[in-house]
Amino acid sequence: MKKFFIVLLFLVFYTLSFSQNNLLWKGYPSFNEIKDVSQSSTKVFAASQNAIFSKNITTNDVKTRNTVDGLSGQTISTLYYSAIFNKTLVGYENGLIMVINESDGNMFKAVGILQKAIPSNIKKINNFYENNGIIYVSCDFGIVQFNMNNNEFGDTYFLGNTVSNYIAVIQTTVLNNTVYAVTQGSGIKTGDLTNPNLNDFSQWNVFNAGFCVGIATINNQIVAGYSNNTIYKFVGNVPTLFYTVFQPIVDFRTFNDNLICTTASKVVIFDASLFVTSLVDSSSISVPVQFTCATQINNSIFIGTLDNGLYSTTTANTAVLENPTPNGPIRNIVFGVTASPNNLYAVYGGYDGVYNPYTFNNFGGPNQYGFSRLVNNYWDNKPYSSVLGAKALSKITINPTNKNQVYISSFFSGLLKVENGTPTFLYDQNNSTLQQAIDLGNPPPPSFIDDRVNGAAFDKSGNLWVSNSLNPKLLHVLKANGTWQGITIPGIITPAYNNVGNIVIDKNNTKWFPTSANGVVGYNENGNVTKIIYQGADVGNLPTVDARAVALDNKNQLWIGTTSGLRVVSNIDSFLSAGQIKSNSIIILEENLAQELFFEQSITDIVVDGANRKWVSTENSGVFLVSPNGQKTIYHFTETNSPLPSNSILDVDIDPESGEVFFATSKGLISFRGVSTKASNDLENVYIYPNPVRPDFSDTVKISGLLDKATVKITDIEGSLVYETISEGGTIEWDTTAFGKYRVATGVYMVFISAQDGVETKVKKVMIIR
Repeated sequence: MKKFFIVLLFLVFYTLSFSQNNLLWKGYPSFNEIKDVSQSSTKVFAASQNAIFSKNITTNDVKTRNTVDGLSGQTISTLYYSAIFNKTLVGYENGLIMVINESDGNMFKAVGILQKAIPSNIKKINNFYENNGIIYVSCDFGIVQFNMNNNEFGDTYFLGNTVSNYIAVIQTTVLNNTVYAVTQGSGIKTGDLTNPNLNDFSQWNVFNAGFCVGIATINNQIVAGYSNNTIYKFVGNVPTLFYTVFQPIVDFRTFNDNLICTTASKVVIFDASLFVTSLVDSSSISVPVQFTCATQINNSIFIGTLDNGLYSTTTANTAVLENPTPNGPIRNIVFGVTASPNNLYAVYGGYDGVYNPYTFNNFGGPNQYGFSRLVNNYWDNKPYSSVLGAKALSKITINPTNKNQVYISSFFSGLLKVENGTPTFLYDQNNSTLQQAIDLGNPPPPSFIDDRVNGAAFDKSGNLWVSNSLNPKLLHVLKANGTWQGITIPGIITPAYNNVGNIVIDKNNTKWFPTSANGVVGYNENGNVTKIIYQGADVGNLPTVDARAVALDNKNQLWIGTTSGLRVVSNIDSFLSAGQIKSNSIIILEENLAQELFFEQSITDIVVDGANRKWVSTENSGVFLVSPNGQKTIYHFTETNSPLPSNSILDVDIDPESGEVFFATSKGLISFRGVSTKASNDLENVYIYPNPVRPDFSDTVKISGLLDKATVKITDIEGSLVYETISEGGTIEWDTTAFGKYRVATGVYMVFISAQDGVETKVKKVMIIR
């Protein structure tokens, strides 16, 4: 009977189970910047910076892949689908090639080019060309053969005039056992594939010395596009001009006896006889777009763009275009992220490492992007045209008493008010106390006439406190009654060079904010008291004056992240009465040696979870989760040991109810299913994940929805206790061992939960499968 009960429970849990491999991580890639496209007879494949997707043109099914699925977080440079082998090749700027077996989804990392003993900056993969089971990989140093049968690399061809003279190869094609290679600056070179000595650069000949940008084979002849916007066909070695596109060619390819030439605003398609059959003009699209690549499948044309994803049209009516791009955020460079239950906001910056908003994009000025809001698993993207002219959006603040009211800081234009996802008002120097940035120039140059707002936070009275960089009044407050007040902070050094980060407000209503030139500032309007935590043993003990992040933990301690390390202030409760406030480093033992935690690390953000643990993000070393006192590193995620697409973490935030931790990185937004949540008010929503726990799952089981200080006991089906703990926050972990001694066996385990006062209880079950 007991055996039947266990089997029955197993079947129930199995039918309700979900994939555990991707349970803890979730990617939120943007597919708007299309790097390359490829095709089969029924599918179009498209690659963005570090994610790909495919669409079946018959069924309209869309499949996406990102770093959570196994792709690298490096930047994709090219893409190719092989119909013969049913494999997709993804080429990267660093030389990596990912081979995806489309029949089962398995991925293989081909690292031969990545590991070559040549300069790392010339390993970019530019193009794939398939011939007789061999892929000719065009790279910034030459050509490499890749065998599709066994996923192994073959010969390498360097086309320079000397061994150490690397010449970039843009694209190749093959005709009659001759490989044609478009080089950068050395024209088109040819090599005889029957020549066993082709890896000798002297065996390559110049076919055409013109400045070629693309080459292809169609109808048994060579066609080539040139940098002077012309396309030639070759009869033998004789070139004949047959078309002028009047714009630089950005993509040049053939598929199914069609030649497809793409410029920034046009796609021109030729048949096998090189007659124009279709012409697509970007003016047919309602928003400004820039084409990057294109392909054709039967009567469907697919066009990649620089910022607007993938468009599709038909040969019958090229003036009507649709956008089948998967829903996602506007960009992959996510500068700021803020999470609340059922709402996630993302902005795209921002400023660089020295708070300069002018060097973060290609606009020649501050970023002109809107913001994104994830609601009900759908990204609602607001373009720049809808944000009332606000540029360089940097941080998001949600009103704690009205989740539909959001304020977005602009590090150029002031403070943007958003209601129910719609921008409604922009505060600047004309309608508030916010001030324009000052500069040592007299008068200041036009580029500095702006309102640089960054951090913002609500106090318990509903007042919104706002930072304002590069002027004496670093702090402003939008009061609950709608009036503004600007506050001059005494003791601030060189306000013209002082930038301000985020703001946190402690339980005594003291405002704390990091600055770039004055360390950390604390201000309390009760008595107009200001304290500055500065660099130097006697004036605050910061490792540098350039502080970037502050966070308050559950014990009202102030954690400070700087460009040179971490500090903690444990006595902020005595702010009004104490003299100079001093911060302290955290000393840990590593390999029996005393070391400073985060010594000389550039810290970008600190966030405290429901169990008082700290997520600490860094400029180039990934993200850490440390214990409440910092003595233990629980997790250290990097792009090599996790799905993080980049080690450069720009911002972190936590959904307090679900515990999902969001990481805004320089190459995409991704989340980790956190191990600690805010404590619940009751035990009605306790849940266990994963459940069941399958043999391939190596992480810990999480029990969430708990009351704070709840007692959790886990027993086997016969009542033997295997684990017991008291929660700190809303989630606890179990490593599926019996008090750390041995892994428990397959079976159903009972989870008994009781509140601290013993009044409220809950019983749950979890299935372990070994």
